[in-house]
Amino acid sequence: MAAEKQEKRLPSHEVTKGAHRAPHRAFLRSMGLGDREIDQPFVGVASTWNEATPCNLTLDRQARAVKRGVAEAGGTPREFVTIAVSDGIGMGHEGMKASLVSRETIADSVELMMRAHCYDALVGLAGCDKSLPGMMMAMARLNVPSVFLYGGTIMPGKFRGKDVTIQDVYEAVGAHAAGKMSDADLHELECAACPGAGSCGGQYTANTMACVSEAIGLALPGSASFPAEDTARDEYAAECGRAVMRLLERGIRARDILTFEAFENAIAVVAATGGSTNAALHLPALANECGIKLTLKDIDRISRRTPTIADLKPGGRYVAYDMHKAGGVPVLLRVLLDAGLLHGDCLTVTGRTMRENLEGITLTPDQDVILPLDKALSPTGGLVVLTGNLAPLGSVIKTAGVKTLTHRGPARVFNCEDDAFAAITRCEIKKGDVVIIRYEGPKGGPGMREMLAPTAALVGQGLGYDCVLITDGRFSGATRGLMIGHVTPEAMDGGPIALVEDGDMISVDAEAGTLTLEVDDATLARRRAAWRPIEPRYRSGALAKYAQLVSSADTGAVTCPGGFNPIM
Repeated sequence: MAAEKQEKRLPSHEVTKGAHRAPHRAFLRSMGLGDREIDQPFVGVASTWNEATPCNLTLDRQARAVKRGVAEAGGTPREFVTIAVSDGIGMGHEGMKASLVSRETIADSVELMMRAHCYDALVGLAGCDKSLPGMMMAMARLNVPSVFLYGGTIMPGKFRGKDVTIQDVYEAVGAHAAGKMSDADLHELECAACPGAGSCGGQYTANTMACVSEAIGLALPGSASFPAEDTARDEYAAECGRAVMRLLERGIRARDILTFEAFENAIAVVAATGGSTNAALHLPALANECGIKLTLKDIDRISRRTPTIADLKPGGRYVAYDMHKAGGVPVLLRVLLDAGLLHGDCLTVTGRTMRENLEGITLTPDQDVILPLDKALSPTGGLVVLTGNLAPLGSVIKTAGVKTLTHRGPARVFNCEDDAFAAITRCEIKKGDVVIIRYEGPKGGPGMREMLAPTAALVGQGLGYDCVLITDGRFSGATRGLMIGHVTPEAMDGGPIALVEDGDMISVDAEAGTLTLEVDDATLARRRAAWRPIEPRYRSGALAKYAQLVSSADTGAVTCPGGFNPIM
């Protein structure tokens, strides 16, 4: 007689099997679980739901739909939440220092919940900027069967017959400071820009990373584009629950999907959509969790070979909802696949390859949001990496929608964002200036603040393409203009940006990929001998701990080595 098939051992069996686990099962029974639920696989349903930001308001509804899908497929869902910081509400003040730190907290807290309770698989839902990579980093770190679901974009606001987003409000602040917009007009725009729940509506960081989730294979095809308030999204949520159970049955784990080729697909989508420079932080950080080395050179290489084919804000005309109406991410992926710009054999959470997922998808007619290659907005992608004596380890500029890619001018140096913004508000920055904002890197900030307030103010004053802003901090996905971030080494580490003085000439050539401080080596050596880092801005708490642990921006600003954790 053939041997009886042995039951597949699952992580949850650590707490559900055996007489010695009776106390553990007693806790589970107190929450309404019976023998059937206890014997089934346990699936963590993690979300970043909160009332701090509109990005996350609908995640509780969508998590309930995920749980329904898990239960229908024979699993036992266990819902929990983690934090999410609102980049928009945190912008322009000390609160923004918490944003990038929150990415690590999200990954850490999801990991701890999953490990502590021995859940077998994970469906992760996220809405605001850092919560998307944070949730995907947890999936890679745990290496369990995992499916990601984006919370969805906000609908565009309407202001005097035009679609508007939060980007327009930030830029209006600059116009108001320059006397180009009245108090009444600014208030009217403020009240119209964000009509409901969902993530900021352009191809900013949240929507960029949502596109990444499909391109890299962790999200179901088509799931990234439905608006947050569209209840049709709930069926995608339920299918996520069913899909993760299929992955569990087949033994497909997150790192089976997250290969180097999958990361190249993700970079291609960021490039093709003119996506956020924050992807140059989040993709290396996610790769780090897999034990994969992904560099700024890889991002630059893929971006330079990938045309920009989505006409999306902030560099273009359309919002994320327009991309949804044009067919969403699958249509974009199909155009790239047909052009030989994607790896079609990469595995995805459907259990099928990227190429198989895209069978039957065609470019949607009668729309100009997603374009064919022969009508590309640019022959190269929207991200360029600059190096030179001002950024020996690299820096990042978003070139989508930027027509002038060279600049030379005198430095105006500020040691924090607040001082720079105050000077911009006083209209002290002049055409041709190069604004330097330093000591805002991962360690120096700490937390690598986004600079949307000063960059948008410059654009609002009409200087977005007549000045350059250079920082060891980073930018919102809504930033546009000649803005260069992620300068490494950062000032706190003694990088050359710490040695710049007012009046130094700086030249930028985004076509050649160079960023040059026109000061001779001998002068820089004298300055370096006299340089001392600033005092740490935080001496206790989460931000101080982050500053002590964090790596540089060119490696993703991560706080721990990756790829070596035992699988569950």
